[in-house]
Amino acid sequence: MTTTSAETVIPPVRATTATAGATLRRKQGFQHGGWFVAPFLALFVLFVIWPLLRGIYLSFTDANVSGESARFLGLDNYREALGDAAMWDALGHSAYFTLLVVPCITVLAFLLAMLAHHIERGKWLWRLCFFAPFLLPSTVAGNMWQWLFTQGIGLFNQTLGIDTPWLTDKSYAMLAIVIETLWWTVGFSFLLYLAALQGIPAHLYEAAKLDGANAWHRMVHITLPMLRHITGLIVALQILASLQLFDQAVVMMDFGPGPELSTRSFVQYTLEQGFTSYRVGYASAISIIFFVIIAVVALARMWLLRNREEGGR
Repeated sequence: MTTTSAETVIPPVRATTATAGATLRRKQGFQHGGWFVAPFLALFVLFVIWPLLRGIYLSFTDANVSGESARFLGLDNYREALGDAAMWDALGHSAYFTLLVVPCITVLAFLLAMLAHHIERGKWLWRLCFFAPFLLPSTVAGNMWQWLFTQGIGLFNQTLGIDTPWLTDKSYAMLAIVIETLWWTVGFSFLLYLAALQGIPAHLYEAAKLDGANAWHRMVHITLPMLRHITGLIVALQILASLQLFDQAVVMMDFGPGPELSTRSFVQYTLEQGFTSYRVGYASAISIIFFVIIAVVALARMWLLRNREEGGR
């Protein structure tokens, strides 16, 4: 008759007890953590998920702001949107603005961060000056630059000794918005770059100096590679923010679409359809189209970044 020793029985029992205890602790931790996450989840569902689902539903109807019952239209709103030349023009304006702003703001933020990082005297003053405009509300920044660009009496023209119709000529209107946006929003990217620069180990630069590398070589072979990830983040955030151009364009153009509709962005066109033409259903449809475009841009950026990281390994 085979007997089982205590040594062969006790370890499995102890292991089972330990596993059950770990499982119980995880469940308790999840329950306790859930109470901390619940307020955020409630607000997220209330202000993000529910409006998104509601917008998708309205995009298939002829809903308007009058309160009348909406009729189901199927894909009619989407078919109309795909053939809407005004919508594509507005999307083109947003894309053009993005192509102008993103490279400029990335380079400018990097240069300002390098200056603030290496300057010896008055560092706090330089950092405050570069970041302070970002703290201004969009209406304040827009109104201020509207006055600066006003033809005849604007400080911008008087300082340069020119008489350019920045806000009334379609050739200059978008450029004026780009200049205002660079001044207003560069502080955010500047702060990200500055934090990343401060995280680069100093011994890398010291070793490069010992090897005879000059300032240019140190920047190209140390600084820029170490800032690769933060640069990708800044570019992605700026693309998503620039595509949603609205506040500064509306304020600087006196709440209009600009000369010959040259500065009407996609978001502004959507607002016009929903609250000027009272076509809530159609506005919801083009909003969903815009959401898909932004999601595709974000996913494409993630895919490119992942392939670049895998290729660099």
